[in-house]
Amino acid sequence: MIRSMTGYGRAVQSVAGMTVTVEIKSVNHRFFEFNSKIYRAYSFLEEKVKAHLQQYISRGKVDCFIQIETEQVEEGVVQINHSLAAGYMAAIKELCEKYSLEMNNNVELLTSHTDIFTVKKAPADEEGIWNAVKGVVDEAVKSFIAMREVEGAKLKADVLSRADTILNEVSFIEERSPQTVSEYNEKLKARMRELLDDTQVDEQRLLTEAAIFADKVAVAEETVRLRSHIDQLRTFFDCDEAIGRKLDFLVQEINREANTIGSKASDIEIARKVINIKSEVEKIREQIQNIE
Repeated sequence: MIRSMTGYGRAVQSVAGMTVTVEIKSVNHRFFEFNSKIYRAYSFLEEKVKAHLQQYISRGKVDCFIQIETEQVEEGVVQINHSLAAGYMAAIKELCEKYSLEMNNNVELLTSHTDIFTVKKAPADEEGIWNAVKGVVDEAVKSFIAMREVEGAKLKADVLSRADTILNEVSFIEERSPQTVSEYNEKLKARMRELLDDTQVDEQRLLTEAAIFADKVAVAEETVRLRSHIDQLRTFFDCDEAIGRKLDFLVQEINREANTIGSKASDIEIARKVINIKSEVEKIREQIQNIE
């Protein structure tokens, strides 16, 4: 299935105590380029998501937004700075001894010094979080690819329609080209009779001149190659792999054959058809820039 490089997909799921939102969008790019916007606490997901998306996306500038909202209060671990607590206790004892104060084990007094305690978040279960998020990413990718395929089908129809137009112009050129040789021969005869004042015309000389002209304007090789390129273009569109780069190269070859035909054309009608072909080729080139 031919895919456009333009696409958008979104998915939201509640899973493993989290509400996960994933958005994926892409535009044209020669290669696969990945950018993400993920909360810092979940930055470990970036490389996992990138590698996962590369299984489905060959080309395009891809932006991925992931939002994770936890439905439960995050657990934390309280750590005690025992050396600091011991220091406080020693200082309190020294005060009591120096000023004859009553020494007691007042826990409240000690706990009022909050710098004794450090609260750290429990280490994240990275693999568990990834397994939960991956399912949401897959759902977003599904709608993302569906949009790319719809756009790709439109691009395919347009390109093939223009390819048919090119073939119609090629058919005209193939039919018209031999006629130009015959017309040149008749014009040459008339010109020679005019110059020689009805004196016997050298038929052998005419045949030689006509043969030289025919060889000069012959475009059979170019039209055959052009038809072959169009056939190959159609074959590419039946592939299930990324074909954008191949199409780009093939369109260059089609344009090269059209230029060669144009340089050989001495007939205004053929020249007009070449212009039409080049116009269609340029439109095809613009369209395939968006094909993956």
